[in-house]
Amino acid sequence: MRATSVPQPEPAPHPRRRTVLAGAAVAAAAATVLPAAGTASAAPRPGKTQPHRWRTAAIGGTGFVTGVLFHPAVKGLAYARTDIGGAYRWDDRRSRWSALTDHIGWDDWNLLGVEAMAVDPAHPDRLYLALGTYAQAWASPGAVLRSEDRGATWARTDLTVRLGANEDGRGCGERLLVDPRDSETLWLGTRHDGLLRSADRGATWSADASFPATASASGQGVTLLVAAGRTVYAGWGDGGTALYRTAASGGWEAVPGQPSAGASTRVPVRAAYDAGSRALYVSYADGPGPNNQSDGSVHRLDTVTGTWTDVTPVAPGPGDTFGYGGVAVDAARPGTVVVSTNNRWGPVDTLYRSTDGGASWTSLKDTAVLDVSETPYLKWGGEPKFGWWIQALAVDPYDSKHLVYGTGATLFGTRDLVHWAPEIRGLEESAVRQLIAPPSGARLLSGLGDIGVMYHDSLTASPSRGMASNPVFGTATGLALATRKPSYVVRTGWPSGSQSAGAYSRDGGASWQPFASQPAIAPSAPGPVAVSADASVLLWSFIHWDGTKYAAHRSTDNGATWAEVATFPKGGTPVADPLDATRFYVYDTDTGTVFRSTDRGATFTEGATGLPSGDVQFRIAAAPGRSGDLWLSAKDNGLLRSTDGGLTFTPVAGCQASHALGFGKAVPAKGRAGYPAVFQTGRVSATYDGVAVLRSDDAGRTWVRINDDAHRWGWTGEVITGDPRVHGRVYLGTNGRGIQYADPQ
Repeated sequence: MRATSVPQPEPAPHPRRRTVLAGAAVAAAAATVLPAAGTASAAPRPGKTQPHRWRTAAIGGTGFVTGVLFHPAVKGLAYARTDIGGAYRWDDRRSRWSALTDHIGWDDWNLLGVEAMAVDPAHPDRLYLALGTYAQAWASPGAVLRSEDRGATWARTDLTVRLGANEDGRGCGERLLVDPRDSETLWLGTRHDGLLRSADRGATWSADASFPATASASGQGVTLLVAAGRTVYAGWGDGGTALYRTAASGGWEAVPGQPSAGASTRVPVRAAYDAGSRALYVSYADGPGPNNQSDGSVHRLDTVTGTWTDVTPVAPGPGDTFGYGGVAVDAARPGTVVVSTNNRWGPVDTLYRSTDGGASWTSLKDTAVLDVSETPYLKWGGEPKFGWWIQALAVDPYDSKHLVYGTGATLFGTRDLVHWAPEIRGLEESAVRQLIAPPSGARLLSGLGDIGVMYHDSLTASPSRGMASNPVFGTATGLALATRKPSYVVRTGWPSGSQSAGAYSRDGGASWQPFASQPAIAPSAPGPVAVSADASVLLWSFIHWDGTKYAAHRSTDNGATWAEVATFPKGGTPVADPLDATRFYVYDTDTGTVFRSTDRGATFTEGATGLPSGDVQFRIAAAPGRSGDLWLSAKDNGLLRSTDGGLTFTPVAGCQASHALGFGKAVPAKGRAGYPAVFQTGRVSATYDGVAVLRSDDAGRTWVRINDDAHRWGWTGEVITGDPRVHGRVYLGTNGRGIQYADPQ
């Protein structure tokens, strides 16, 4: 997901199957049946799981909604897909979305991106998903999920090809389709391996050798599949012929008379068939999007006569460059069609609507009244925008005035073509980078990918203050609280324009002041930040999104001036001691060495050496209310602990893996303060054989699993923390399913 144009690093890939395909490949025939919302990839051990009630903190989307699909035969039934956050089903009775893929586990994190989805018009309960976030060699192959009960339960078939739900072209049309002539037959368009076909409703797949376009190791491959009556059309995004269709004699053929291959018609982005007028509308652009489009067009094909007509609402030109993205037709009103512009950063993207088959158009943005009161962050520190990255677009087949469209951050809808508001309840897609549960004030502070920092005064409503402003950030890179003065909070992140890349707050994050100055490297490589326990010292580390590391800097005047700290390992994550304001720690992941400061971060010296190295995501966490009590999460190297301020570390017995770790309120006890609850995402085989969400109430001697097989959310290795006010409450950051939180049942 990318709501800003600033490039950000993705999580480091995990070890995966690395089957590299040569040309078109045959999909795996092995199919796994998931009897409930999903089965675990490792069997749980009895007696070590505590039931919790898991919920998603409300913000309001926050990510790229890449597809919306109304079922043509069932009123009120719709599905949505996202680039990294799974798929959802619309609950019309409750007016909210229900997540369908939260059961996907740690080892299958690459499957949380949804490349395409399909429904069967003749069998309303059937749903199909094509999953796979990245098509790179380091990512795992994709999979197809198929359901007979609208996504309540799934059967799974693993593929040998890779899909790219979070790559260029992810907002293109659905690449998965049920054949209109036979419900047993499915088609799946891939990016680099041609067209696949299944004759058994997705259980097994094979390459369709009759498809004439040549698969390539780069490019877009098949960009869309759409049924027009009994004919299937396929878009091709790698040059040459752009549109194919099934031939009456069998196999595939180029569509006759299609627009000549030019910049504005290079890539067919989406298509929609108007059964009433028997017309196929196709949107085109000079690239797949969502970024890097500067030209585009819209064309209509009369499928009876074979006549093509250019019906482009407005032609892009100098000073107003863009492509065309979404296209949708009104099933109840022949000749009514809606299209969206995309990547139009000047006048801002819009929807054009026509009621005469594209002969004339009206811009819906021009009369739009936007209401973002339910999701204040969409004001972006100013006025709300109609949208950007608009490629997902749908018209309700049972309500001609109910239109929805996806953006890089949310899903907007209207019921009268004038008033628009997010229709996003239940759909949360943020990639969570930092979490702080303060002892007072805000219920939670969060640092997120693309949309900066949020002050959560409630967990069930979008933060009332919206994005933290003064300044507004893109992705947050650092968030820290002074433990002995918790009203003081500091944040860092990717700046907007010439604004500061850092800010501080004296009221617990409710309001902010930008740093009066910043190191020269800050705007292009903002990294993590720490603040001393008494709020007197700031330590700011710098690392570019490409991994280049720079010297850390220190400030003793709220960011008015900065001095380089030469002895601080470049790119490290500073950690402040919770009690002793003179102490800071940092873990040098390049060498496996802990560095310590006892002079308020002015200088650092070596502590423990010979620790696990080579992964920037190895992290130190400091236990609250204690000085020098450090925990080191070293991923598959396990969990280590130091009680002497980082001079020595001892492995925590029985913990095979630790990916993220945090602390919460201790078990209530009479007359004594117990050790804080320790939360982690990790693997403790005595509890559970896979990576799980775990809690220990006895300083790591024993652990209990607190999530279950229906709540796993793919990759959860970034951040976790407990609540200092409520024992047992946990906040978990996901990479695409927002902030998950839970209380014991």
